[in-house]
Amino acid sequence: MTALAIAALLSLSFLGRLHPALDSVAHFRGHLAVLLGLVAIALLLIGFWKEGVVGLLFAAAAFSSVSASFSFPGLTSVHAAFAPKDDARAVYRLLQMNLRFDNQTPEKVLSLIGRTQPDVITFNEVSTKWIAPLERLSAAYPHRVICKGTTRVGGVAILSRRPFEAGVPANCFGNGSIAIASIDFGGQMVKVAALHLGWPWPYHQWAQVDDLAGVLGTLGDTAILAGDFNATGWSVSARRVAEAGGLTLVESIGPTWLHRKLPKPLRPFIGLPIDQVLAKGNVVVHSAKTQDDAGSDHLPVLVEFSLLAGPPAPDSEAPTVTVDLSPPRGPHG
Repeated sequence: MTALAIAALLSLSFLGRLHPALDSVAHFRGHLAVLLGLVAIALLLIGFWKEGVVGLLFAAAAFSSVSASFSFPGLTSVHAAFAPKDDARAVYRLLQMNLRFDNQTPEKVLSLIGRTQPDVITFNEVSTKWIAPLERLSAAYPHRVICKGTTRVGGVAILSRRPFEAGVPANCFGNGSIAIASIDFGGQMVKVAALHLGWPWPYHQWAQVDDLAGVLGTLGDTAILAGDFNATGWSVSARRVAEAGGLTLVESIGPTWLHRKLPKPLRPFIGLPIDQVLAKGNVVVHSAKTQDDAGSDHLPVLVEFSLLAGPPAPDSEAPTVTVDLSPPRGPHG
């Protein structure tokens, strides 16, 4: 009966387009597949050969449908979806991170930025608590748009050390859930978007995607979008975002989120891959990897990409990032 119940849930996870409740089940398809595999092995050990073999086959098939969203150290160091770097093209970096609205260690985030030196940063959960720490990045990242959210978790933000396109203002949409800026990468304009979706069913994630579909359709021909989707890459929610923007999902990032009450070392094994990166047009993604923990319940994701018909490498126009990690001075200096 246990095997049948798990198999039934797995079957329902493939029917997410019928109802958002089924899409919520789909987020845990990988976990259910592993669980069914373990139960199937137990059935084999006690002599239920037919049931065990069928269970293993179904578990393997279900897990194969989600495996592209995971990164297995030593096994998937180079993913087929990633293009090799071309020495003739400049390589840029985008850092995506859900800051966690109540993060108690902002210095870890600033240190991460100093180490990775991204060209552009997309942030989620930019609460009022984060305004002062982000101000310390203003010299290194003078081009920015920070969107206020309607709840205590805050909105989204884009910070860039490369200029925004002249005469094209960056904007916030969807009550601060998405920011879009047109950024000048050596003369080639790329729409960069930071997106934060709400929780899935029984919450209103699907309705939010409906509301944002028109905005996503304005991203133009060349764009890169990153954010906390609160949805796995194989979910219908993520696919609907991709379809609305004409974007392609970057796979093999790996688990990025685990509930704060669970031990962090478990994140690579039972965490959910819900921080997504999507791109289109002249954006060629070379890698997308999680970074060290920076105090949030989400891992940061660092993306390396180039642009077709972009400027030649090496790219000398990008200044070295300097991040001020010293405590803010008081009114008396």
